[in-house]
Amino acid sequence: MKKISVLAFGLVAATALTSPAKADKLDDIISSGTLRCAVVLDFPPMGSRDENNNPIGFDVDYCNDLAKALGVTAEIVETPFPERIPALMSGRVDVGVASTSDTLERAKTVGISIPYYAFENSVVASEKADFANWEGMKGKVVGATAGTYEAIWLEGQVKAWGEGEFRPYQTQADVFLALSQGQLDATVSTTEVANANVKSGKFPGIKIVDKAPMVPDYVALFTNREEYGFLNYLNLFINQQVRTGRYAELYKKWVGEGEPANLSVNGVYR
Repeated sequence: MKKISVLAFGLVAATALTSPAKADKLDDIISSGTLRCAVVLDFPPMGSRDENNNPIGFDVDYCNDLAKALGVTAEIVETPFPERIPALMSGRVDVGVASTSDTLERAKTVGISIPYYAFENSVVASEKADFANWEGMKGKVVGATAGTYEAIWLEGQVKAWGEGEFRPYQTQADVFLALSQGQLDATVSTTEVANANVKSGKFPGIKIVDKAPMVPDYVALFTNREEYGFLNYLNLFINQQVRTGRYAELYKKWVGEGEPANLSVNGVYR
């Protein structure tokens, strides 16, 4: 019996050594020559379209940088906020470069990288709204893009106040259009997006009122949960974007004011 066991073990070991390694998503992307990135294109300065309808923005450049590092061509797949995870799960994209908050709930479904950006948030209101700080939203009609960090926080505030109304919208553009048209009194948006939309003139009659008392919104790249090799690559790529100065360069190009957020978390990782 002992000889048979040794022989069987030898056969299993030999089979393991001669069997080809299973390709993972990283191999598949390199072999295909294309990296398909889910990017939100109604979220300037992270993602939008120029006058020729070409995708532009921080996230667009970040996808292009990642594709260049992989030695492949980037394909920008326009993906509204609520469709980011479904686009990955259905196989339409390989990775999300879509300003996606790194929540524990999302990590149950997809693989989350280390943060590649961090947002602070501002309260944006109709110029007709009569309040001067974030607490003035109490009792008002407020809204945000469904499923986002801002929407979850804002809906929670309305429930805590016990008055007012929260309205979810499909896209960021829908939120600002509703605000401009007087259908909403206020919204909460990332400070970068709030500044861009106020300055653009596309949504007349809106103003930035106050900073929202929210913790920084750390956002991450995401891919399939089981793709450990690709996730490791994404983490190293983000690390190199910071230490080579490319992160700061993209921030200056698309945001322009101040310094980019420190992506380390005190007492957790640096």
